[in-house]
Amino acid sequence: MTDANTAETSRRNFLKNTGRVAAASTLVAGMSPRAFASEDNTIQVALVGCGGRGTGAAANALSVKNGPIKLVAMADVFEDRQSDSFKGLSAKFSDQPNKIDVPEERRFIGFEAYKEAMDCLKPGDVVILATPPAFRWVQFTYAIEKGLNVFMEKPVTVDGPTSRKMFALGEESAKRNLKVGVGLMCRHCDARAELHERIEQGQIGDILELRAYRMAGPTGSAAVGPKPADTNELEYQIRNFHAFLWASGGAFSDFLIHNIDECCWMKNAFPIEAKASGGRQYRGNDVDQNFDSYSVEYTFEDGTKLMLNGRTIPGCHHEFASYAHGTKGAAVISTASHSPAKCRIYKGWNLDEKNLVWAYPQPEKSPYQLEWDHLIDAIRNDKPYNEVQRGVEASLVTSMGRMAAHTGKVITRDQILNSDHEFAPVVDQLALGGEAPLVADSNGKYPIPLPGLLRREY
Repeated sequence: MTDANTAETSRRNFLKNTGRVAAASTLVAGMSPRAFASEDNTIQVALVGCGGRGTGAAANALSVKNGPIKLVAMADVFEDRQSDSFKGLSAKFSDQPNKIDVPEERRFIGFEAYKEAMDCLKPGDVVILATPPAFRWVQFTYAIEKGLNVFMEKPVTVDGPTSRKMFALGEESAKRNLKVGVGLMCRHCDARAELHERIEQGQIGDILELRAYRMAGPTGSAAVGPKPADTNELEYQIRNFHAFLWASGGAFSDFLIHNIDECCWMKNAFPIEAKASGGRQYRGNDVDQNFDSYSVEYTFEDGTKLMLNGRTIPGCHHEFASYAHGTKGAAVISTASHSPAKCRIYKGWNLDEKNLVWAYPQPEKSPYQLEWDHLIDAIRNDKPYNEVQRGVEASLVTSMGRMAAHTGKVITRDQILNSDHEFAPVVDQLALGGEAPLVADSNGKYPIPLPGLLRREY
């Protein structure tokens, strides 16, 4: 996989412009570069962010067959989510009690809980970062300081300034030989990997166009009603993080990133420009910052286009798939959701069974499990393994498309990367019961970035 060459100058310049990351570099400078598991061969895991994704990632981690591994600490802002996660994992591994070793004193609550959980680990152990992406750079900085290997959920950034921070932190983690996985699990899919190889061999010819769709009803907490009167504003926004751009990049960043990234994989490049449209017509009393529909034309450096369509309107055509069209034929990158991919190649552009040339045999291994198998294998065998640069690139171009839709402007990769606007510059200072980065108006509504109107969001 080759990333855009235009990234290098910005990444090199960033370290001299960001004191926080430079400080992290100094702190880790004296640490051993080796990133092995503890001497008794047991890899210890801490879970930071105990929602559905974090709990799922922990279950996959504990299901790796390559040597002993156990969960030893958990951290979350909300006690109820942590409790549900602990109960669910304990039930799942009830026949393997050695997998879960998290007594009450190692279950931490609050905005500083991530530090307490990581403090339970030794260098070479693994921390799962599955909080909303706004907190990713803060927690990744501490993981590097502690010499920990990391699995972080996607997206890993939501704007230009956080992308610059994460590019620099990624470079630092690679220098320290830390193994870092990013939850773009489609990259670990065997079916997509074989399809990519076949495209590389020219089986569909030169790629002329890519198409991606995620059209469904409202997903996650992307559509949310007014805040209850007895609920703290910050707690409300974090619990419903898909609804707020500062916390997650919104539904666009959080959900469409997979389709974007798998298409970029087949192209061996990331887009350098986006122009888009979108609208908000069916939200009713919802107060979130998302559009109901997004349509983006991404352009790669060679002029090839990726056409992306996202929609969250009930009762409409549903499609959750990605396609590549070449001079000789077409390929299905994903069929319906992320797994199984059911990758296929057709002669010509009509995806009829009579034109089928190749199909990946079923059943497929779960990419959610494979990404953990690969990470733990790299840790145990000290293989180079760091997905941060690619994860940031995918997050950045996803934000580029969202920014194009909300501003009504053509946005380039360099524009968003070098943008001064950071959604939540005080994210490392948030505290339980404190103020939120986003403030509702007197009617309980939040500013929605719209073309020609609220440009301050960007």
